[in-house]
Amino acid sequence: MVKLQKVSPLDTDYLESLGFVWHTDSDETPYISDTLVVVTEAEAEAFYEATNELYDMYVEAAQHVVENNLFHEIGIPFNLVDAIKESWENDVHWHLYGRFDLAGGIDGKPIKLLEFNADTPTALFETAIVQWAILKQNGMEESSQFNATYEALLDNFKRLVTLEEDVSDFESRYEGWKFLFTSVRGNAEEENTVRLLQHIATEAGYETAFAFMDEVEFDDEGVYYQDESYELWFKLIPWEDIALEESDLAMLLTNIIKNQKAIIFNPAYTLLFQSKGLLKILWDLYPNHPLLLESSFEPLKGQKQVKKPIFGREGGNVSILDENASELHTVDGNYANHKMLYQAYTQLATDENGDSYQAGVFYAYEACGLGFRKGGKILDNRSKFVGHVVG
Repeated sequence: MVKLQKVSPLDTDYLESLGFVWHTDSDETPYISDTLVVVTEAEAEAFYEATNELYDMYVEAAQHVVENNLFHEIGIPFNLVDAIKESWENDVHWHLYGRFDLAGGIDGKPIKLLEFNADTPTALFETAIVQWAILKQNGMEESSQFNATYEALLDNFKRLVTLEEDVSDFESRYEGWKFLFTSVRGNAEEENTVRLLQHIATEAGYETAFAFMDEVEFDDEGVYYQDESYELWFKLIPWEDIALEESDLAMLLTNIIKNQKAIIFNPAYTLLFQSKGLLKILWDLYPNHPLLLESSFEPLKGQKQVKKPIFGREGGNVSILDENASELHTVDGNYANHKMLYQAYTQLATDENGDSYQAGVFYAYEACGLGFRKGGKILDNRSKFVGHVVG
């Protein structure tokens, strides 16, 4: 059973003063839980170690895909392959941040990788700011979390210039690069997440600007906003959406990368990590690894499993299947046309009400912040964010 600690919730006025405006779900219930998951120091350390190891494995698996031209196998759109190759081969295309979704790790259950949200992960604001504020508002020790997400991002922004772990000489090497931050118009969660990242980049020392996607212009020579050219561009728009819905833009961005006119974050190669098809490659390279679940593009024989689209979000078109590959539970969605992956089922930790808990660990050069999602058997867009405390 998950160990929980009751806390006084943050009031909505305070949350909105932080810029966190998506605090209430469509059914008028709070999105942020009024409990914290209690984890031990050993459990927090295990999450840290597992996430770092998994990232290294992802790099090896992506290298395997590039070397063996397996892009089609894991569902990568053909019009982004060149951009992926270009960004993979050049160190300046730095991975800013991602989030690993993990089963287990609490209640004595082993940590198992479910997937890696490497391109446009949600819950950054919740993890970096909101759960820290809960401890502070409840008079608890603010350091009693596995949560250095903000600081890790601050340092990782500086590594875009230094390209190495030590960021102490960032200011002497920084050349006044201009950094543009972009989200789509009309989505408050995405806009404020991008504005948080912009704030951190400004604190790191960059000259920054924010623009909605429809205000940004592109040609083969760069990225422009209000007639200014930007060497660095952050977009909270999934690479697969650009490939499938904006093919002209995909071509322009490929040329911008090839011509070294701008550096885009997260890099195009994070689409390799984002594809759940890479879970199958990981299993091929690391069969029976203790952090992995068996994964295949064909139904697994004789075992309970999860069927999920290689690109998808918030549980859309995810199904739990029994040993005969018959459907037990499913969530509707818009991703049914994608290739499907079959992954061995693992039980998520549960509380006394039967709600399931899934860990999310952010990675920015190293594992840096833990948070939890609470929901049903398949976590969907009705799941709640649950902070944690190390105790």
